[in-house]
This record gives sequence, structure tokens and C-alpha cells, in this order.
Amino acid sequence: MIAFEELLTIAYKKERMQSRRLAKGAAISEHEALVRTLQKAAGEQCLSDFIDVRRAAQHRDADALRAREARRIERTSRTKQRDSETEAGGWRGWFDGSALPNPGRLGIGGVLVGPLGETVEISRVAGAGDSSAAEYLALIAVLEAGSRAGATDAVIYGDSRVVIDDLSAPDGAGIRSLAHHAARARAHIAQIGDVRLQWIPRARNVRADALSREALDSARTSVEAT
Repeated sequence: MIAFEELLTIAYKKERMQSRRLAKGAAISEHEALVRTLQKAAGEQCLSDFIDVRRAAQHRDADALRAREARRIERTSRTKQRDSETEAGGWRGWFDGSALPNPGRLGIGGVLVGPLGETVEISRVAGAGDSSAAEYLALIAVLEAGSRAGATDAVIYGDSRVVIDDLSAPDGAGIRSLAHHAARARAHIAQIGDVRLQWIPRARNVRADALSREALDSARTSVEAT
């Protein structure tokens, strides 16, 4: 009789449960119950051949799992390497916009850092509108700064899901009221060539946020002083 441990390794969970119920109901050993359960699953095939087929399938599944894991590790490694290279040698930008009230006066803020550490900060009022328009105008300002600086690649971070998701949408599937902002942003992205937009939580976008609010504070102070 084939060893109980060997049968356990090729039996499915459901078959092991069935064999335990059979052993209890028929007052036979778990070994004998598992043999009967697997013989039933094998049908006309002899048990030893059935076990060989199961074992071969398990080996194939294990090989496929290892291959998938190896590919996942390789993709993760390439992504980390690409991000590391961009962080070390490419352009990086951050954008944020504020509307006070919402809708109301717009303030935009942005930071652009070059591969040699050169830094451009943007802080200005940008007319009137809602917070989504402010976010878009902040991104456009950072892209314009990148174009002027001659950037050919950039990773730009923002905490606006609306803007990042809108620019990732297929043509014609974006938010209609923001379409003119999206068109301007795409034009600047095309001019730079290689731009990746990446969402970050607000806590990692504090400088751009502060610059957008400083623009509104300065504008309010100027109005109050006149």
C-alpha cells in the first residue's frame, strides 16, 4: 500500500476532508479512507498512475509559481532602479493648488528640482475657479518651468487624484470642464518628452501646498493694504 504521507501530499483539501469523514463513519483507518477516496477520484486509472499525474501537475504548478515570482521580483527591481536613476539624475517636480473659498481666488504652488540640485519655486495667484482648476494650473506652471529649463524627462508629484486620473484617462474620457487645462498640460508634457505623474499623500507635498497658500495670503494682504 502506498504510504499515507505520500497520499497526503497529492490529495486535495476536499479529498482529505472526505477521507476523514469516511474514516469516522466507516470505522476504518485514515490511511485506508484516503486510499478509497483517491481511488474514487482516479476512476478507471490505477492509483499509482493517478498519483504520478497529480505529482507532475504539482511540479508544474510549483515551477509556474516560481517563474511568476521571479518575474515579479525582476519587475520590482527594474522599477526601483528606474525610480532611483530618476531621483538621482532626472528632474523632479511637485505641484499643488488652493481655492479660497472653493470656488474662489486661486493660488498655485510648485517646486522643480533639476539633476544638479537647481531649484525653481512657484507661488502666485492664478485668477478664479475651483480647487481642481487650481491643481491643474499648478501642474501646468511646473511643466512650463521644466520646458524653460530644457528638461527632457521628469517625475512630477501631486496629491490631486482628480488631475492625475484625468490626465491618465483616454482622449475624450476626461472631465469636460477641465478639458482645456488637460490640453495645455499634455502639450507641455509632449514638449518635455518623458513625464511621469505620480500621486503622493498630502503629507509628502507640504512645500508645494505652502507655496500655493502663501500666494493667497500675499494677495489678501495686498488687498487689505490698499
